Amino acid sequence: MPSDDSNLDFQLAARFVNQTGRSIFLTGKAGTGKTTFLQFIRENTFKKLAVVAPTGVAAINAGGTTMHSFFQLPFGPFVPAPQYGWNVGRSGVTDPNSLFANIRFNANKRELLQELELLIIDEISMVRADTLDAVDAILRHFRQQPLAPFGGVQVLYIGDLFQLPPVISQEEWQLLKEYYNSPFFFDAKVIREQPPIYIELKKIYRQKEAVFIDILNNIRNNRATPYDLEKLHDHYEPDFMSPKDSSYITLTSHNARAEHINQAELGRIRGKLHAFEATVTGEFNDKAYPAEKTLQLKEGAQIMLIKNDKGETRRYFNGKIGKIKNIGEKITIQFPDEPDDLVLEKEIWRNIRYKYNREKDKIEEEELGTFSQYPIRLAWAITIHKSQGLTFDKAVIDAGGSFAPGQVYVALSRLRSIDGLILQSRIPPSAISTDPRVIEYTDSRMSDHEIRTHLLEEQHTYIHNTLQKAFDWTRITSSLLDHHTAYDHRQIPVKIKAITLSAAWLEKSVHQQETAQKFSRQLDLLLYSARQDGYQQLQQRMQAATAYFLQSLDEDQIKPLQQHIEEVKIQKKIKKYLTELQELKAMFTRRRQQLEDALQMVDGLQKGLDTTQLLSGLQEARKNRETPPPAATTATPTPTPGKTPKGETHRISLHLYKAGIPIAEIAARRNLAVTTVEGHLATFIPTGEIDIKELVPEEKIDTIRTTFSALGNTTLNALKARLGDNYSFGEIRAVLASIRATNPSSSTPPSNSSQD
Repeated sequence: MPSDDSNLDFQLAARFVNQTGRSIFLTGKAGTGKTTFLQFIRENTFKKLAVVAPTGVAAINAGGTTMHSFFQLPFGPFVPAPQYGWNVGRSGVTDPNSLFANIRFNANKRELLQELELLIIDEISMVRADTLDAVDAILRHFRQQPLAPFGGVQVLYIGDLFQLPPVISQEEWQLLKEYYNSPFFFDAKVIREQPPIYIELKKIYRQKEAVFIDILNNIRNNRATPYDLEKLHDHYEPDFMSPKDSSYITLTSHNARAEHINQAELGRIRGKLHAFEATVTGEFNDKAYPAEKTLQLKEGAQIMLIKNDKGETRRYFNGKIGKIKNIGEKITIQFPDEPDDLVLEKEIWRNIRYKYNREKDKIEEEELGTFSQYPIRLAWAITIHKSQGLTFDKAVIDAGGSFAPGQVYVALSRLRSIDGLILQSRIPPSAISTDPRVIEYTDSRMSDHEIRTHLLEEQHTYIHNTLQKAFDWTRITSSLLDHHTAYDHRQIPVKIKAITLSAAWLEKSVHQQETAQKFSRQLDLLLYSARQDGYQQLQQRMQAATAYFLQSLDEDQIKPLQQHIEEVKIQKKIKKYLTELQELKAMFTRRRQQLEDALQMVDGLQKGLDTTQLLSGLQEARKNRETPPPAATTATPTPTPGKTPKGETHRISLHLYKAGIPIAEIAARRNLAVTTVEGHLATFIPTGEIDIKELVPEEKIDTIRTTFSALGNTTLNALKARLGDNYSFGEIRAVLASIRATNPSSSTPPSNSSQD
């Protein structure tokens, strides 16, 4: 079981994201679970979010979109100060005055930006400071909050600064160095104005050897010793030739070198060359293709999987190396030391854009295009850049003596063990020097105690802002005004009555807004005094204010609106109008819930609940409200945007477990039974991603195996009855999974319950 320390870092970061409005930088060494955290937040936050990344491939892999497409960013440098005189109009250079000249956001995109609450930027190490300042300028402008960093949007930065740096030419840096200390994201003007909370995931899951971990840490922190280099150079073999079927992959610094090795090795194999064309639908940028457009293979070729298996048996993961055994109607892959072959299916990658759903008050994904191909690539060689995020058992590192900053660490940290390392080039000390500006930034991070103190203050600020937001009627009044003025162009039945009703709703909203503004000013004073003198007076005033607004919403808007909906829904040619009415009703209903939540917050403060307990309780209540009841039929449910596909839900449980979260807590967070999560984890025993001894004590393993062998082909319940109460269904399933892994022909009993 992973250590509690890593679990605490994970939980702390999650609380900052879900229970504050403060931006955070979530980092960690290679293999510490940064991608896991991103997936966890997507599944466990109620904030309206978008995920972006600096490159097309990174965006596709993160399940988001590129920064440039989301914000319509210019591709040249952004200078954060207005340019005058001879500087104006320099080719490819943008400043705050010219930034918006080529931005063409439609009404829907503007509304999306206004509703955005959480922006997740993955692979932040590759994002330049000027790019981040351009994003900041755009959000301030379109959210009409010029004084708030990112226009008030919370930003979650994810990445490792010790890996690949931002790309910037000498010419661009000559221009930008007048404004920035470095091209790294942390030197952006907006970061200087609002530094994110720096949280590092510390538990390493990829490597287990203390000596190798120490070497990697020293390289990462610019403290590599002669002893470290000596240990690495023990694996220096310039003339190394990979033995047949040994599954070594060469990591090289140049794309042409990797391509040459792969094509040369493929050419050495006798036999027919097969070509598989990808299927591309809709919009999908060719620079963001996650696999080869034309995949050329031969039987006997060494390949690497480039996606995690979504199947129930979890046969492969991103970076697993195998060999093409057969190419017929299907592609069959053989893995070293595994008895079963894998019959490979094509995978589908999605190109998405975000849109705001008014009725559901959610940011949803809209599919623009798809890319379908076999999730493999030739794997005798790969560039160090493309290896980021992958894990290998054996690798030949051949950088030709030309390591770029960060490449040594990226390449070495791909390996599980130093025993799997072969160096074909010596590593000079100069090649492992980390940029001192990165070291300076990471050394400036807060202590754990300071971070926790900030969490408490930011939670109070979040509560304050949430209470104020519940009494902010600006958007409601604006939406009603837009709805009312649109009647000039509508041709609907009962138009006169509809206009009368709309005018009444708008008039009432204006009155509500005036009353809410007066109470908001009182609320500031009440909140300030409450932290010193107690929450009783605040609670009394909140109860009175909430009662007034709830009654006003019910009597003056929600009830007459629902009656109007019932009247018009039987009419013809009113589909669009009816949708607008449903959106208005949803808006009023959400405000009603916000008021009830605000009162619950104050009641909790009055009862003495600490902020974490209070906010966690509200999150759980909201989760229960939004979780649909179990289906009455066994019909296959229709996938919904944002819903985790069945194949992915097992891996999310694995990610959380690898992040150090106990099984019982994973079950609680995901609203699943403990036995279901245990079943998820058991599916990763055959892939080697989980060791059976992590889930079941060693003495129990032997007993379960012996009992299964004695009973033969029997049911899970019969096994449980024979073993007794000291053995759980989860433990039995895990051992059965390990039996299947080592002896696939064995007949093991079926599960008594489905594993979601």
